[in-house]
Amino acid sequence: RAAFVSTNSICQGEQVANLWKNLCTQSGLVFLFAWRTFKWASESQDQAAVHCVIVGFCVASSASGNPELPILQSADTGDSENAGEKRETWKPFLFDEEGNKTMVRRINAYLIDSPMVFVESRNRPICDVPQIGIGNKPIDGGNYLFTEQEKVEFIQQEPESAKFFRRWYGSDEFINNRVRWCLWLGDCSPAELRQMPKCLERVENVRQLRLASKSEGTRKIALTPTRFHVENMPKGNFLIIPSTSSERRQYIPIGFVTPENMGSNAVLLVPDATLYHFGVLTSSVHMAWMRSVGGRLEMRYRYSKDIIYNNFPWPELTEETRSRIELTAQGILDARSAYPECSLADLYNECSMPPALRKAHQSNDRAVLSAYGFTTRMTEPDIVARLMERYQQMTTAR
Repeated sequence: RAAFVSTNSICQGEQVANLWKNLCTQSGLVFLFAWRTFKWASESQDQAAVHCVIVGFCVASSASGNPELPILQSADTGDSENAGEKRETWKPFLFDEEGNKTMVRRINAYLIDSPMVFVESRNRPICDVPQIGIGNKPIDGGNYLFTEQEKVEFIQQEPESAKFFRRWYGSDEFINNRVRWCLWLGDCSPAELRQMPKCLERVENVRQLRLASKSEGTRKIALTPTRFHVENMPKGNFLIIPSTSSERRQYIPIGFVTPENMGSNAVLLVPDATLYHFGVLTSSVHMAWMRSVGGRLEMRYRYSKDIIYNNFPWPELTEETRSRIELTAQGILDARSAYPECSLADLYNECSMPPALRKAHQSNDRAVLSAYGFTTRMTEPDIVARLMERYQQMTTAR
């Protein structure tokens, strides 16, 4: 039997399967108790804090017949046929951040009362939903990215460049409504480019930057300096999901963007997404899944396509559930539209979230819970446990 204190990364994201899978499946390791994520304050002057977990575990005794309830020490069984034989099984328990103790049936590697499943990296969704991908990755040294003022000044010097500017969204720009622009010359003809010396200068800067790189792949794309290293430009409206966002929000702010805009590689894009997809992804059910299986940056949410989105077990779809969720999803967008001057950071601050928006989210949550057959009385750990059971069924069937 042993226990240790660790940073909480060992029970989040890809690390869970990498660390625990062989230990649990090959060595028979089981979790006896755990203290879920808590902040370990430092005594240093800058008061830096580390987010930790405490994990207790052992190798289960095969005599128990149940690896989730290992025999750890002797106690009188009261069995007349085996007089004197003593057995005792361990009852697992969990502590939350505040130190509240709860007895549970089992503990899995995500430190919840749920079957021992491992959500591993996957390059395609397990359900029939749109593909998701990162946004555009320029590798341009900042030559193609502009603030509002920089864009105005550039266009004053080179008016012909105006039509090549497109709004640029990273996580920060999307959540906080910070305006940045991208000079997208990938569709610019050679004849047009030759008429714009300021743009041509930027292209040459990018070419030289890439040629000077130590990476062979980056040097190769110096041959196409007007193009990006990664390009993802949907033809129609698409959903943006910030890759990183604050853990203080109940919901990750996500939303639709029109195709004349561009997403950076700091966001994830879902082309061909409908109101139904938006409704499920912005629901408390999906947020619970994200918080349990996703990785973190410090404690901020890190949304992953290969772990969170591609492994998410969507509900069974009927026309009735689709219609209901589409209606509640539109309600969220309508509630947001009543505050055009507010950023998503303003709207999703837990202290200042408009009552109409909160009510719209609650209606959407109920619709999505109902689609799964869940009830509003279920706690977040209850929801995740059921989702993991569903995930296990879906992936085992494959």
